[in-house]
Amino acid sequence: MKKLIITFFLFTISTIHIFSQEHFSIDPSIKRVVFLGNSITYAGSYISYFETYFRLNYPNRTIEFINVGLPSETVTGLSEEGHANGEFPRPDLHERLQRVLDQLKPDLVFACYGMNDGIYLPYDDQRFAKYKEGMEWLHEEVIKSGAEIIHLTPAIYDPIKGEAYANVLDLYADWVLSKQYTADWKVIDIHFPMKKYLEEKRVEDPQFVLADDGVHPNREGHWVMALPLIKKYNLLNQKNTIVPYQEPQELLKIASVFTLVDQRQKLMKDAWLNQTGHLRPKMKKGLSIEKADKKARKIQIEIDQELLPLK
Repeated sequence: MKKLIITFFLFTISTIHIFSQEHFSIDPSIKRVVFLGNSITYAGSYISYFETYFRLNYPNRTIEFINVGLPSETVTGLSEEGHANGEFPRPDLHERLQRVLDQLKPDLVFACYGMNDGIYLPYDDQRFAKYKEGMEWLHEEVIKSGAEIIHLTPAIYDPIKGEAYANVLDLYADWVLSKQYTADWKVIDIHFPMKKYLEEKRVEDPQFVLADDGVHPNREGHWVMALPLIKKYNLLNQKNTIVPYQEPQELLKIASVFTLVDQRQKLMKDAWLNQTGHLRPKMKKGLSIEKADKKARKIQIEIDQELLPLK
């Protein structure tokens, strides 16, 4: 069994370079893009980076990027014993997905799951089966709604915090990547680029981290997550290339657009989570969509002003 898994892993990794050469595009007919995921997606900086680069490249496109990531969420329905000190089980995407699709009516969905789905335990066949089952269900439900779906491999778990669980997420990410050729899924790999980046930085500085707790990426971690999306959509050019990582405040035009985009993202994600509903307690109470949208439109005017020289 172990030999089979290793062979499968190496074969899949050998295909990543091939698939990475294809650029994706967001069709002009697409007006609403929704991001689904757990607390990493809810934090959302990688989404704000991606949206910033998209707007810098397509300043005349009117497209809405909506973050409805929910902390602690899984696609498996699993929850470890004593989660959140026993206060509540992990929320399950099955409970809310249909409402999200019905109310938001997305044209395109990005989904990033896996970090919570192995519930921070060593590899187990049954847990892996639940992850595959949940991801395939998610894929089919989004397709049935009429939207396109792009899967993001899960972010990495820092092996310093637990090598066994880091290996679990390697396998989960590898399986998602394999769906490109077994089921024709569209996938963007953020897992293995993050892993490579971390390994290279650790050579320079053994104390380097992308996530202080091993799970939740810091701002640099979110940039490393965003870069595969930005590259996949061919959004890097001579005007707005950022490699290696720099803090947004150092980037002039990119900084000003990013700050406004991030401000609006933070406003709207809580409003939409409040509107679509969920079972996770201790979440920030969002404004009504009407009130949030009114504020968001004012921020959009500022974004448009920043983008005016590019139009």
